Amino acid sequence: MSFRLSAVTFDSDDPGRTAGFWAALLDRDVVEDSGGVLLPGSGAQLGLEFVPSTARPARPNRVHLHLTSADPEDQQRIVAAALALGASHLDVGQRPEEGHVVLADPEGNEFCVIGPDSSFLAGCGPLGELACDGTRDVGLFWSGALGWPLVWDRDGETAIQSPDGGTKVAWGGPPVAPHRPGRRQRLTLVTDGGEPEAAAEELVDLGARRPPRGPEGAVLLLDPDDNEFRVLPPR
Repeated sequence: MSFRLSAVTFDSDDPGRTAGFWAALLDRDVVEDSGGVLLPGSGAQLGLEFVPSTARPARPNRVHLHLTSADPEDQQRIVAAALALGASHLDVGQRPEEGHVVLADPEGNEFCVIGPDSSFLAGCGPLGELACDGTRDVGLFWSGALGWPLVWDRDGETAIQSPDGGTKVAWGGPPVAPHRPGRRQRLTLVTDGGEPEAAAEELVDLGARRPPRGPEGAVLLLDPDDNEFRVLPPR
């Protein structure tokens, strides 16, 4: 069974507004459907999806986005554009010498604008990284599930990247925050023609598991760190 990572999906109080913010900031198209609003990825750039939800969010999020910049002026331009679109500054204990700016989108989702001296994100494109809270085991699981090689594996931290390059997905290693209800982000996989249930069986064989109860009619799984992810038919 062949499947691919389509998007990181965010539960949202106002999917249209949040998607509009990210579409303007990343210069993406907006595709609306009955399930929410999708900003498809281009090339090896990860897609973003926003779906309606009234669940109370658990903060801080277990995942956040890292945007890249070409030079100091470009970093300042991206930050200014984000603020003009409705973002706000966020203090998470970062130090000025770290070289990145931490912001929150209009829905409160954390993201960073990374300075131009990041060799780790060089060549990854505007959406350079999906940074996740997670163990080495979950990084190894996703490497095997997606067929993406490990591009970082050190001191419990892992990162994977498509063989075609583009957005990296990284896990920060221990300590990992305990599971709390109210998580509003999940990865979304899309099959390349097969049934999602058949793909789910393969993913279970690789180390995923099924939640005690999932949404009716949806193929929902948990990775080794108990993070939810979905498997969908071709869009």
